[in-house]
Amino acid sequence: MNLNITGHHVEVTPAIREYVTTKLDRVIRHFDNVTSISVILSVEKLAQKAEVTLHVRGKDIFVESEDADMYAAIDSMTDKLDRQVLKYKQKNQNHGHDAIKHHQVPDEV
Repeated sequence: MNLNITGHHVEVTPAIREYVTTKLDRVIRHFDNVTSISVILSVEKLAQKAEVTLHVRGKDIFVESEDADMYAAIDSMTDKLDRQVLKYKQKNQNHGHDAIKHHQVPDEV
């Protein structure tokens, strides 16, 4: 898994980098098929913005969050990402059922 953390108009300190990686580890434990993660941290006037793009097999999951504090924006982003990954995982698991045309039809008399 490739993890890319970049900052626009903000310096990505080792503390922020460690905080993002620990928060993303919580999301990654739900799903094994993650190929790469791209995180963009930016500052726009008074708003701190955190974006993440998670590449999984067959889909890219994008989440963004904005807050007055960078750590709060990262927390909100990981919560949203966690919900989306669980939703994608559940949708993916539900496709393993048999089609209706393969079921036996009871004979009516």
